[in-house]
Amino acid sequence: MPAGKLRECLTLVAEKAGWGKPAPGRFQGIAAISSFSSHAAEVAEVSVAADGAVRVHRVVVAVHVGQVVQPDNIRSQIEGAIVLALGFTLKHEIRLVNGVVQEAGFSDYPLVRIDEMPAVEVHVVPSDEPPTGIGEPPIPPLPAAVCNAIYAATGKRVKRLPVRAGELRRA
Repeated sequence: MPAGKLRECLTLVAEKAGWGKPAPGRFQGIAAISSFSSHAAEVAEVSVAADGAVRVHRVVVAVHVGQVVQPDNIRSQIEGAIVLALGFTLKHEIRLVNGVVQEAGFSDYPLVRIDEMPAVEVHVVPSDEPPTGIGEPPIPPLPAAVCNAIYAATGKRVKRLPVRAGELRRA
């Protein structure tokens, strides 16, 4: 039953993240998804500076992917998904001017640097069911979890990505 598996992920991630008890000056957001017969829930712990700059300090992930054959591969896949999703959330943007893409290559396209990576904690719901997919499911919850944490911090809803610090600047 997908709803039960997603509930297990949400329960596990909330417990492991200390839901409702973020570090001082930080705010939490949560999100979850079911896809590729897998289930993922994430808590992002975020701070927002006075100038609106967002820093994601910690991401806690819980997944239900059936029986785990290689736990290190699960962890690596999730960590990579978090890097990608963090880029979508805070940095990646393709700009068009008169129908022409302005970014010529990676030198014009900001990627997440190692000093910008949050701590990532991975937890797997134990299962004896057949293995399911792990590549994509951890990607969609992160932008939602980060934006929910931003809302908790600022009271402002983020309505487009990447997040723009100027739109979050405090008066």
